[in-house]
Amino acid sequence: MLALAAYTAATTMTAVAVWRLPAVLYGDAHRRALWGCYLGFALALWLKSPAVIDLMNRQPITDLSVLLKHYVSTLAILAILTYVVASYGKTDQAVIPRHVAVARWIERVAWRAAVGMLALMTLLFFTIVNRSRPSADFVPDHAGQWGAILYETIFYVYLGTASAVTCYQWAAARRRAETRLLRTGLGLMTIAMAIGVAYVAVRTTFMWVTLATPLSPGFNHTLGVYTEYMQITLFMIFAAGVSIPTTNAAAARWRSWRALWNLYPLWHDLVTAFPDTPFQPPASRWREVLRTDSPMDVRLDRWTQDIADVVEQLRHHASPVLLPVVEEAVEGSADPQAASEALWIRAALANARAGHRNELPAPALPSKPIASTTAEVVWLLRVEEAYSAASDLQVRELLASAEAEELAMQIEEMAL
Repeated sequence: MLALAAYTAATTMTAVAVWRLPAVLYGDAHRRALWGCYLGFALALWLKSPAVIDLMNRQPITDLSVLLKHYVSTLAILAILTYVVASYGKTDQAVIPRHVAVARWIERVAWRAAVGMLALMTLLFFTIVNRSRPSADFVPDHAGQWGAILYETIFYVYLGTASAVTCYQWAAARRRAETRLLRTGLGLMTIAMAIGVAYVAVRTTFMWVTLATPLSPGFNHTLGVYTEYMQITLFMIFAAGVSIPTTNAAAARWRSWRALWNLYPLWHDLVTAFPDTPFQPPASRWREVLRTDSPMDVRLDRWTQDIADVVEQLRHHASPVLLPVVEEAVEGSADPQAASEALWIRAALANARAGHRNELPAPALPSKPIASTTAEVVWLLRVEEAYSAASDLQVRELLASAEAEELAMQIEEMAL
């Protein structure tokens, strides 16, 4: 059961790190620091998982996973402290608030102390820590051994201090939070750090007690299991806390992703017919929606502009009577306005592919009360649905009807 919980926590934190990966590419120092925290904790959790411990214990350096876990955990701690400081932003106030000044001072000290701490822990790890046998849970397995106790105490003092600082800072930030989602997220993050402080206190006390009074192996194992559950609970609550405030942003990203996926057929057909329109040649559907070279909302805005540019060029490939013919053909349909625009685009695009071009452009499509990119995307999704539903036979019939209508108009003009 403990192994399953360990894998679940590691997978959850990894998923959060992957989901927030765009913060590294497009985010500010605030979001990059938080992502570094996700990554550090995800790696630490995997290094604590049974499979990775077993794999690492087969290497020449016994308990290497423990040392690596402490390395990445320290980096995650530093990322948390950097995140706390970055959360306050830059201030031009003459008198910096005390909590901001304290947080900045702690961050500076933490970075300097981390270098010395890791160097000392590495020295102790390879010299006085008894690593004659691989361990499944380092602290219980080394109960009563002063070398391991000293090694772990150094790390726990660092971890406990950082947990206490962030617990206090996030509790204070929760009181100043402006939205309910942010207050909830900060509340869960505060609880997670409080569990972290309790975890450090229990493990440290246990180690020093065993140095003076040996305890039974059964008690050692039980305490190790319970404290591992404490840490797993900490990470799960932390993952929930950092995710909740971004719920709205996550929903917006999902809507953008779906819009890109659904608009792809229309956009691809148009920019393929007019390859000079987009900034770069279109790729496959999956590659386009999974690009990381720009944010999804930026790409979505670019696609709407590409579609608008090509539709404007299509006016030279549509006959003047095409739009009235199309509008008459879709009367009575579920969404006649979107259907008429979609069929006009398909028919004009067919003419463009066939090489037909008029010197004078056809009348523009009817204007629509669109005031934002979001509204334009919603409209284009309606157009794309009708565009994909239209058949080639329907397009040929419309072109034939438009050609016949235009011919009749020419005959009538000649008769006059």
